[in-house]
Amino acid sequence: MVDSTAGKTGREGDGVGVALDEADRGDELAVRLNEVARTLHHQGDEQGTLDEIVRAAVGTIPGARHAGITAIVGKREVRTVATTDDVPLGVDQAQYDTGQGPCLDTLYRHKIVNVPDLGADNPWPVFAERTLALGVASMLSFRLFVQDDDLGALNMYAPEPHAFDEESEHVGLLFAGHAAVALASAQKRDHLAEAVHTRDLIGQAKGILMERHKLTADQAFTLLVRASQRANTKLRDLAEQLTRTGEMPTGPRRRT
Repeated sequence: MVDSTAGKTGREGDGVGVALDEADRGDELAVRLNEVARTLHHQGDEQGTLDEIVRAAVGTIPGARHAGITAIVGKREVRTVATTDDVPLGVDQAQYDTGQGPCLDTLYRHKIVNVPDLGADNPWPVFAERTLALGVASMLSFRLFVQDDDLGALNMYAPEPHAFDEESEHVGLLFAGHAAVALASAQKRDHLAEAVHTRDLIGQAKGILMERHKLTADQAFTLLVRASQRANTKLRDLAEQLTRTGEMPTGPRRRT
């Protein structure tokens, strides 16, 4: 006689075991993403953050062998701003040359684009042929940001087809969220640092003019603005030239 209770208990036990395994994987992922977030936020500037994003992506997203971050300007111009190696550079160049590819065609409409097999039928035959020649058979891309017609994308590459599954998409989407926040913070820090540097340059230039011509601060600033307009030069650039060379640009001569 078969003990049906024992069989039922066994099945329940298996279910509990699977649930515990999934919970453990979830905990491990949470710990990993927290580590990634801390590391990204500790980078000193925007480029350092971009470089760390691609490095961490390969170590976090299942299936990824190479990674790159692509900036697309006006839905046409492709520029690689960070990469783990030369492979993403070649793939982006193929997109630029052919005007085809997942970044150009689909990431403006979708947060995730999974290309399981570039050797199969796809809407980018010329791009696919060139990408396969680079040793890339599957891609997984995540949108980092969209600003008007400009887009930033995190791209994963693998040499074998079907390298990226549902777990890759799930982990990658969470990773991309952390990366986007860290990148925005780094850009804000860079913009703030640039604004402070510009303010300091203008302050130094005003000081030179105040000392040289016995002017007040307002008079010196007015002189800088007028010189900038005459020379058709940004105020920051003019101030930098003055502090570096001690000379003001003369600007174009008027015809008599």
